[in-house]
Amino acid sequence: MLEALGIKEPTETVYRLLLERPEYGVTEMAAHLGRTETEVREALLCLADLRLVLMDEDSGEVEPYSPDVGFSFLLSRAEAELSKRRRQVEQAGRAVAGILATYADCPDHPARHDVVHRITGLDAVRERLEDLAAGARTECLSLLPGGAQLPDTMDASQPLDQLALERGVRIRSIYQESFRNDPPTADYVRWYCGLGGEARTVPVVPMLMVIVDREAALVPVDPADARAGALEVRSPGLVHALVVLFDRLWDAGTPFGEAPRRDEHDLSPQERELLMLLGIGCTDDIAARRLGVSLRTVRRMSSELMSRLGARSRFEAGVRAVKEGWL
Repeated sequence: MLEALGIKEPTETVYRLLLERPEYGVTEMAAHLGRTETEVREALLCLADLRLVLMDEDSGEVEPYSPDVGFSFLLSRAEAELSKRRRQVEQAGRAVAGILATYADCPDHPARHDVVHRITGLDAVRERLEDLAAGARTECLSLLPGGAQLPDTMDASQPLDQLALERGVRIRSIYQESFRNDPPTADYVRWYCGLGGEARTVPVVPMLMVIVDREAALVPVDPADARAGALEVRSPGLVHALVVLFDRLWDAGTPFGEAPRRDEHDLSPQERELLMLLGIGCTDDIAARRLGVSLRTVRRMSSELMSRLGARSRFEAGVRAVKEGWL
């Protein structure tokens, strides 16, 4: 249960016993658990490295630190690593989109072999998406940036999603957290999950993307301009890279129906993302676009965060968040 914090199951078992019976030494714990003293000692050394116990290697005496202190440190570190990984994934997504756009603009490239096809026009893109969805055999993966989804897009997707789910296709979608503020989109996702679909949310979705059967992917030519068309990618290497991008975001996401988990500083993932944007000097307009929320919402959230941090400016709030260990 604690592997995400670097604590494997055998080490966790030793730690739980130590909390229950703090008077036990290495010999007593080994006898109680049916393990060798070497195994117990290795587990305790791991716990000492994680700042959960104090261990005297010469005498074998062990004393647990307060779990409140130890786990606060581990959770803070895990959250920081997750935030760093999310930023890396977003940067990778933008880099992949740029590579694909450049590749599509070189029709005579000797390595193409029709592995990337450019689709021009929104209607053509929509028709191709429908064809791919209708032909899906095992799996559909989607990244859906922005908050509210367009009504006509949901109307077009509904029968395709239903038919795919009925024939056993696994559908997983990642939405931006701000979609929760749009009742029609929330209703659609609720309906889709009720049929067996899966959905998660993250504060920022780097680009629009659909992957079918891990064989074909549709991505925008220009993530900032949907009217520029899309690229259909069938290169195994490129599709695999896009699947990895999706999987990283999926692992970091909040399952639909659950409230986004707040960290030890009582920050939601969206608030933490906003603090990062403020810390690098983003304007309210840019932060609103990245988070898929209104300018008014960003200003309200910024004001609340500034008040909590005792900051006089948005940039100062980002800096203080780092100094206070919030980021």
